[in-house]
Amino acid sequence: MKELYEKLYEATKLGQPVCLCVVIETNGAVPRHAGSKMLVYPNALTFGSVGGGQVENETVDAALRALKTGQPEILRYTLDPKQQNAVGVCGGDVTVYIEPQSVRPVLLVLGAGHVGRSVAKFAQLLDFRIIVSDDRAELCTSEQIPGEVEFLPIPMEEIPSHLDINEQVYIVGVTRGSDVDILGLPTILEYTPAYIGMIGSLKRWGTTKKALLERGVPRERIELIKSPIGIDIEAETPDEIAISILAEVIQARNR
Repeated sequence: MKELYEKLYEATKLGQPVCLCVVIETNGAVPRHAGSKMLVYPNALTFGSVGGGQVENETVDAALRALKTGQPEILRYTLDPKQQNAVGVCGGDVTVYIEPQSVRPVLLVLGAGHVGRSVAKFAQLLDFRIIVSDDRAELCTSEQIPGEVEFLPIPMEEIPSHLDINEQVYIVGVTRGSDVDILGLPTILEYTPAYIGMIGSLKRWGTTKKALLERGVPRERIELIKSPIGIDIEAETPDEIAISILAEVIQARNR
């Protein structure tokens, strides 16, 4: 048990996502008593046990889901073979509490130009893991964007091969033009992030949207995108635009 807590502390200290699973209640004959614990990592590796067998398999699946959503969950299992939904044959019941740890939402900034740099600068004041991506590698450096920022100096369409785009990812598109968006967004829109917004005028977004439809991107996927991005505060400078964008991201996160 001590080693489990040490591993949990280590992951928390390093900011590495891990899910703590605890048997909080049992009734009748069950493989593990209340208080039994297991850690589940994003790669599905585990440490400890909540009972083995199907109980453990389903708990791991739920833990991986919780690591994506950031939401805790309570699972109730019956091991009574007479019950249709039984996951074992011991005869008792097990309740497992699942709590994701160190799950920081990801702010993915598409574009490392003036606005992208401002977004990354101010976002460091918030509780996000910040990743900036641009195919112009010379802009994706700590000299250009200092602080606690990660970089993906690759074309937009390659991002899903390097980052799991899930319900904990907020995407801010501040690229240099529609041509970049038209090439990259079809791949991005195969996934469902928590939020995605794209910078630009209504004319630019209209051009982008038309081209995406022509490329076969389903309209309902395109409608996930908020454009123009940001809350209307009459922003003009890159810093002001970044603040309006982050205000909208905060609003989406808190909802």
